[in-house]
Amino acid sequence: MPRPISRQTALLATLTTAVAVLAVAGVRLGLSTWLEAASVVTGAVCVWLTVRESVWNFPISLANVSLFCVLFFQSRLFADAGLQAVYFVLSLIGWRLWLHGGERGTALRISRIRPRHAGVMVACGIVLTLVLWMTLRYAGGSASFFDALTTSLSLCAQWMLNRKHVESWYAWIAADLVYVPLYAYKELYLTAGLYAVFLVMAAMGLMQWRATWRAQDGGTAHPAPGPVGAAA
Repeated sequence: MPRPISRQTALLATLTTAVAVLAVAGVRLGLSTWLEAASVVTGAVCVWLTVRESVWNFPISLANVSLFCVLFFQSRLFADAGLQAVYFVLSLIGWRLWLHGGERGTALRISRIRPRHAGVMVACGIVLTLVLWMTLRYAGGSASFFDALTTSLSLCAQWMLNRKHVESWYAWIAADLVYVPLYAYKELYLTAGLYAVFLVMAAMGLMQWRATWRAQDGGTAHPAPGPVGAAA
């Protein structure tokens, strides 16, 4: 008999489906473009797969960041547009790490970041935020400080995600808390709604990955799935 669908899996599927429906509705009502809708839907699918530890999140991510790069450039969110290009490269790196970054080239397992590395990450995030803020102010970018802050948080989150660190979800949550009002301010309402959903999914990802890490620590968890795997 097939295994019953867990409550979390059902909620993730529901949220992703709701995002797709709202994206199409937004276009039909003239509240957004097809470009924004496609960016939103691929983004929701990508986060869903990431929460479930499916390595398929990376090819979806490559499509997603390409779409968002164009969208953000059109909205003069230059740091976010540039961030998507960096994401493209990081996604390729993360794809390889998830498949072969574990012991002896095996699939990577969920882990916690070391305190020393966490301190370096915070310091790098602060410096990057300040540098980007000054650069964006000079370039005439919109909402330059918050654009720089979310860019720094997202880069730190992606670096940790590539290594399957639980703490990546804390960084994503912090970024989403800023992204929602930022995109609403830029009148990207559909994208703002998407990031509100991302916030919920990131909280679910944090709980799921923490539970998996605890199970691994007790010797009961399995390694991260391969290219066609997904968490149950």
